[in-house]
Amino acid sequence: MKLIDLHAHTTASDGTFTPAELVEYAAKKGLAAVAITDHDTAAGAVQASELGEKYGVEVVPGIEISAEYLGYGIHILGYFIDPAAPAMTRVLDWVIQERKRRNSQIIELMRADGVEVSAVGLAERFPGAVIGRPHLAAALVENGLCGSVQEGFSRYLNVGKKYYLPRTYLPLETAFECIRLSGGKAVFAHPLQYRMGERELLTLTGRLVDVGCVGMECLYSGYTAGQSGYLRDIAGRFGLCVTGGSDFHGSRKARIDLGSGMGDLAVGYEVLEELRRR
Repeated sequence: MKLIDLHAHTTASDGTFTPAELVEYAAKKGLAAVAITDHDTAAGAVQASELGEKYGVEVVPGIEISAEYLGYGIHILGYFIDPAAPAMTRVLDWVIQERKRRNSQIIELMRADGVEVSAVGLAERFPGAVIGRPHLAAALVENGLCGSVQEGFSRYLNVGKKYYLPRTYLPLETAFECIRLSGGKAVFAHPLQYRMGERELLTLTGRLVDVGCVGMECLYSGYTAGQSGYLRDIAGRFGLCVTGGSDFHGSRKARIDLGSGMGDLAVGYEVLEELRRR
């Protein structure tokens, strides 16, 4: 069976592999295809697309966009997008400016406590990346306030912690319209991560279908066979195709490997073929 991975991040957002390294690694892992789905940027997908032929891996240009739903930040994966489409660039410009505003406020809180961090310094250390909390957590590690990025989140940057500030998310309709107008297919990412009850999840799924969702990520790192089966059933009820991916971030999420997730993930190429038909 030809295996693929439709959820992977690069240094363009919060991954630790460059786009070139990720495509090369996908080839080493024997994957037939990989989707580059960085947070709020398609820069990694553009770079990776140019390398697919060299490494014999089909590269699917993608993105992961956060949108607001009843106070939740819901993650939407967009596949087969045109990164240069005006609708995409317009929305991403707004998202980047909003991220910069939030980052600036968090940096002020950190600097007031003597943490040596600046927007310029972060941009220099992570060139080309969309700066977010993982990069701020790295600054906390460098300043000796914690031993790892994960600890930086749990002690300082998660909801309710000292340096946490809420994001302003795109409306659902805007996120889905952006993907559609850029020629893409929108998929509901890791549905169980929101810890919703079944009724809530069904209501949300119906809302996503109304605004243009075509798929659900039922195969995901850490999901049991029972959980994936549960999500497959929901996807079937709403006429959504099943997709899957590891959510690979390199060393930032060291337990998750490309293609195989936590060791038992296997997404067949037929999943990509079905998504393409939608």
